[in-house]
Amino acid sequence: MERPDLWTVEERARTQGHVLICGVDEAGAGPLAGDVYAAAVILPYRLELPGLNDSKQVSPKKRERLFDEIKEKAAAWAVASVDAATIDDINILNARLLAMERAIQALEPQPDFALIDGDRDKGITCTHQTIVKGDSISANIAAASILAKVSRDRYMEEMAALYPEYQFERHKGYPTKLHYELLRRYGPCPIHRRSFLKKLYGGEAP
Repeated sequence: MERPDLWTVEERARTQGHVLICGVDEAGAGPLAGDVYAAAVILPYRLELPGLNDSKQVSPKKRERLFDEIKEKAAAWAVASVDAATIDDINILNARLLAMERAIQALEPQPDFALIDGDRDKGITCTHQTIVKGDSISANIAAASILAKVSRDRYMEEMAALYPEYQFERHKGYPTKLHYELLRRYGPCPIHRRSFLKKLYGGEAP
């Protein structure tokens, strides 16, 4: 099956008068530990990035290559995060959107239009459009998904060095069998999201 043209969404936005169009995506909404990350990217229109796709559809090796290429060739890019304590305080949906807004605000130059992955947009101040599964149909969102995913994976590898008993390098904080086993053995560490652990602790946050 032929892959869709990843520039169709951007082309439509350009016919509406938008020029600096960014894509925005996040990584790490589901893990039990660590920050949630977001990235915003403005690619030169119709830039060719072989292999560009939703980060979940790209191998780790290709993600690393694309990560460097996107940063080198983008007109602008930014990565932002929201920590576990804030996630517990405002909930993961609001934290995702806060990370996205922070990434957009960090872009230089600022976009005149943002393509937001998903169907939520609370707190996004730039003129924008939400797109469900946008990382598979928009070049800018796909690029943002790569930057967010690689940035978060690297961060979790740093956390693995700080908290080696949890083996974050293996599961990146996601709710795997191994992660639950280690949580039962050691209890939560400072980067665990307490609000995500209620099920493990009988309905109460630890």
